[in-house]
Parts: sequence; structure tokens; C-alpha cells
Amino acid sequence: MAAIVRDRLSWYEASARQRLDALLDPGSFTEALGPAERRMSPHLPLFDLPRAFDDGIVVGTGTLDGRTVYVAAQEGRFMGGAFGEVHGGKLVGLLRAALDRKPAAVLLLLDTGGVRLQEANAGETAIAETMRAITDARAAGVPVVGLIGGRAGCFGGGGLIAGTCSRLAVSEGGRISVSGPEVIETNKGAEEFDSKDRALVWRTMGGKHRRLIGAADAFCEDNVAAFRAAALTLIAQAPAFDLDTLEAEQARLRRRIAEFGDCRDAADIWARLGVNDPEAVPAMDTRAFDETVARVKEATHDAR
Repeated sequence: MAAIVRDRLSWYEASARQRLDALLDPGSFTEALGPAERRMSPHLPLFDLPRAFDDGIVVGTGTLDGRTVYVAAQEGRFMGGAFGEVHGGKLVGLLRAALDRKPAAVLLLLDTGGVRLQEANAGETAIAETMRAITDARAAGVPVVGLIGGRAGCFGGGGLIAGTCSRLAVSEGGRISVSGPEVIETNKGAEEFDSKDRALVWRTMGGKHRRLIGAADAFCEDNVAAFRAAALTLIAQAPAFDLDTLEAEQARLRRRIAEFGDCRDAADIWARLGVNDPEAVPAMDTRAFDETVARVKEATHDAR
């Protein structure tokens, strides 16, 4: 029955709690600081804004294929999954507990637009503390795997957190970027980036583009079963967190800038990567896209 639910449940449409319930082994999830605790933002009432009893993030422990994991799932439908004081504090606390207790992995179900403007200072601090806590956990040998495919995407500070993870899985609906489409348009104008052009948004920030350029390590169909399978694989493939790993990643990023820094559109990058028909990429099903990625990786000798 659990397998049937996973196959049918859309990651994009599901709530944070639905994703966790279907992702983990049945009945294994134990929540920390749940709604009954009512740890809510002290700041939102000042702006006459509603609060959530869990402040838009669910944290706790469970098992994945029998192994203990720590998990955090952001609720993109509450304030766009944005970081505030309590929201960030719960995530940092979970990561610090993982550093102490050494689970098999930490899974971050990221679904966020970034930082709440109403709690900007606290939210920005939470982002920095989360990144530090991730690096501490990784240095201690605990893989931190990000799963991205929700309504809010993974923007702002969430994009920075994603870049700190050991490995990332993303779906078609997932988008990863430090600046969101509306932010770019507001600051640079629609001529630079039209946030209403959904095709432009997805081929610039979407899951397929991120996977092709090596910014994500697995591409998933939009169901929980696919994300569960990807999580198991990526935990096993998580690299050591040492100087050699960091230097190799920096070298890869330098090559990426040198090779694609003059491109004006993602389709130009795909063509330069050797994709036979760049215009066909958005319409590819998962199997065809995975085959394309494999050819690109082989041609470019990119392990990611």
C-alpha cells in the first residue's frame, strides 16, 4: 500500500507532511516541536499576518529503508516556505542534533522562496547558521541530501543552502536560484528577465537545466517514489567533505564559467554541451532526459 501511495502522490502537489509520510518507512516518523507545541513566529502579529503552529517547517526523525535519518520539510504553502526566526531555529536545531547523534543522513525537503521580509534579519541569520550546520554535519561524516520539487522552488537563501548540501535531487517542477524571477525583473527590468515567461524561467532555473549543468545530481519524476529512490542512491554516493572535494568542485565551477559565461540562454548552453536537439529538452520525458544527461556527462567527463 505504501508503494502505491508513493507512486501516485505528486511531490509538487503534496504538503510537507504528506511528503514526509510517504517518503519515510511507514509509521517511522517522530516529529520534534510539532503543532501541539505552538512554537510560532513572535513577529508576524506585528504585521497582522496569520501564523502557523509549526511555523511552516516540519522536523524530526524517521527511517529510510530501515536506516535512521533526520528530516526537515518546508511547507511552501505557508508564506512561500520562507525563513523566519522559529522556522530557521528548528532547522538549525535539527542539524546540530544530527551532528551529535550521527544518523545515516539528513534529508532536507526544500520548498522556499527565501527569507521573510517581516523577519529579514532573523531569517538571514538562520540561513547562515543553517549553512554552517550543514558543513559541520558533512565534515563529521553525515550526508545532507536536498530534495527539491515543490511549489515554491528553492530561491534566495534556500538556493545557497542547496549549494551546501552533499547531493541534490530535483524534479521538473523544482527550480533553484539565489534570485527569483520577480526579483530579477524588479531590479533589472522585464527586458533582462521576464518573470511571466514560464518557459524562460524553467529553462533558466528549472530542474532539467540544473541537472544538465551539474548543479543537481539526480532528476526525478514528480512522485514520492522517485524522490525516495533518489535519496537512497544519493546518500550512498555522498562524497567525502574534505579539501580535495572542495577544490575539485571549485575547479568544476571555474570551468563552467569559462565554457558558458558568454551564453545568453540555457538552450545555448545545452547546445554547447552537445545536446543534439536543445529545443526538445523541455518536452523530454524522464527516460529520454536521463539518457541525454548520461551522454553529456560521458562527453564532458563530468562525474556529477
